[in-house]
Amino acid sequence: MVSAERFAKGMTFEQYVRFAATPENLAREGSRGPRKDFSGYLRTAYDAARLSPAHEAAWTWLVAQPGGPARVLAISEEWSSDCRRDIPVLAKLADTVGLDLRIFTRDGKTNGRGPRPEPDSPNADLMAQFLNERDGQTFQSIPVIVFYAKDLTPLYRYTEFPAVYRKDRIRAVLDDAGFMEMLGSPFFEVWRSAALAEWTSLLYERLRVGSLA
Repeated sequence: MVSAERFAKGMTFEQYVRFAATPENLAREGSRGPRKDFSGYLRTAYDAARLSPAHEAAWTWLVAQPGGPARVLAISEEWSSDCRRDIPVLAKLADTVGLDLRIFTRDGKTNGRGPRPEPDSPNADLMAQFLNERDGQTFQSIPVIVFYAKDLTPLYRYTEFPAVYRKDRIRAVLDDAGFMEMLGSPFFEVWRSAALAEWTSLLYERLRVGSLA
């Protein structure tokens, strides 16, 4: 569970973008070597993000429902391509329909490569609640995006990438250069749109059916 007090300690998107450029953040370990300043990328991706008329209408309906989505918790590290794909469009969604978005970093000074949060992580308590169990293994997969009702009743949790993005299969056949090329391709934008569609569809199911399979 996440209390209102704990939720409030997260960063807004604007605070997160500013933090990404700080010496404090850049001194933390990155994915493969020194951490880069992705604040410009995050701003550009946010500015470019658009909700289609159908998505905007769907979300207007969702947030108007009793017990509908009102708050969003995200765990993110900007070195992650999955986070760079999803967090800016999530922020644009939140600003468009009035969701209270709070973003938390996953790691402390070191990269959390292990199956459990590192002790120095200031948000280890949150990450421990949202570990990804897959194929008999445990991962600290990010982004974690959790949609809540206003009273912080959890509605739906999304982890890492949309279902239509078969990342493990694609990554297995691409070298590093090929993967970086893919991140700049139209397919990356398709998967960004797919994430938004997945959030929308599953929240509709959650509110209509009362649960998720």
